[in-house]
Amino acid sequence: MQTRLVGSIATPPFKKENMSATPRKSIRFSLFDWLDESGRGYGETYDERLRLLEFADGAGYYSYLLAEHHGTSLSTTPSPSLFLCAAAQRTTRLRLGALTWLLPLYSPLRLLEELCMLDQLCHGRLELGISRGSSPHERARFGISDEEARPRFEEVLKLLVMGFTKGELNLDGKYYQYHGLKTRFRPHQKPYPPVWFPTSNASSIPWIAAQGLNIVMSLLHSPSFEKLCECMASYRKEYAAHRSDPDRLNGHVSEPEIAFTTHVYVADTDAKAREQAGAGYMQFNENFTRRYVDIGQADKYAHRADFGKLVADGKILCGAPDTVRKALERMIPAAGVNHFIGAFTFGSLTPVQTQRSLELFAREVMPAFA
Repeated sequence: MQTRLVGSIATPPFKKENMSATPRKSIRFSLFDWLDESGRGYGETYDERLRLLEFADGAGYYSYLLAEHHGTSLSTTPSPSLFLCAAAQRTTRLRLGALTWLLPLYSPLRLLEELCMLDQLCHGRLELGISRGSSPHERARFGISDEEARPRFEEVLKLLVMGFTKGELNLDGKYYQYHGLKTRFRPHQKPYPPVWFPTSNASSIPWIAAQGLNIVMSLLHSPSFEKLCECMASYRKEYAAHRSDPDRLNGHVSEPEIAFTTHVYVADTDAKAREQAGAGYMQFNENFTRRYVDIGQADKYAHRADFGKLVADGKILCGAPDTVRKALERMIPAAGVNHFIGAFTFGSLTPVQTQRSLELFAREVMPAFA
């Protein structure tokens, strides 16, 4: 199959008529997970989460997207692929992926083969999130400097697409050199799984949109909901300008996922939801900020410690089903998104609490957007 070159990324051709498909009218709902330390032990937490994914698989959620972090209590899954392999065996419908695989940290050939294997194991349910990573001190653990993160990312991405589409690697790069190296591994999805690129940086949006990549922005990372809406409007405008380009990285996806994410917790009453989620969030906030405390940047996310204020400001969705549904009924149209990704699992929330939250959300919130 012939490919075209976009910058340094070779992409497969695709049929332009796919890009004129009628946009879907329903909203998709997915789960985002740091799988941060719960205080209950790693093995126990893994077992809890896999049981929860079995429930989500039958409850109508679209996908499960897992973070990758290293050397921090924010993540107990430094290898997303390994955990997702287990999840693939416990689910049949739920799509599975990482937000994100940190491309500069990987051997391109090894990652290529693992992603192909994972997509085959889950029978074409893989979602491929990619990034350079947001924490320089995490990359430093692998000897990767800030200066080389971007060029390594670009070379690894180019090699992944090359391997997915051609099965042969040819690159004389600064960091990786392959000459006619063939691989028998290919993904189940053709030419390769849908590609995601999360961002909190408005300057990245033109490239993400021009490539047709699925996008997700965090409400907690945004200065305001209004600013998030502006970024999404910018994405839609840029995407419309390039939707007929024949050589985009995500050109095989007829309609990109445009999503935002934040913490969500649903209980029978507002008071009960705030009490339970507030306790769980205390553990999560400790996990989230510890990596900055350890390098002397304790004040970096001090504003995220006040759970009550975050809920009052609409940065976190917490309450009875009616409360959460009404908030999303305002936010989703205003942001112009077609996908909401909830961080339902965080901190010390128990499996019973989390499953109840997922159950109430699926039964009493999601149907309003069908």
